[in-house]
Amino acid sequence: MSAPAVAETPLDGAWTVDLSGNPAEPYTKPMILALNADGTVTGSFYESTIEAGRWKTDRGRTCVSFRTTDGVGPYHTSACLNGDSVQGQTWAEQRNFLFNWNAVRSGASAK
Repeated sequence: MSAPAVAETPLDGAWTVDLSGNPAEPYTKPMILALNADGTVTGSFYESTIEAGRWKTDRGRTCVSFRTTDGVGPYHTSACLNGDSVQGQTWAEQRNFLFNWNAVRSGASAK
């Protein structure tokens, strides 16, 4: 298994995650990602510290997976860079839901 090629990727940085259940009612939260040369991911998602994060570029895409918590239970998140946006999903085991979401670079407009 090879180590990630480059620590600086287009996935690094600040993102605005669209968690809206209804497009007429915007609901966004920040995601900050730091992809480290050793394959780990640090930062925050939904204002919670990323725990046990990993990243990899393979098969033409760069993706991350990590865990956060709300103090009650874990949230498992995976996401991949798709052009200039991110597509992801978060599974909250204790809340019995899986949520698909999109993100744009902070400061960029959602399309």
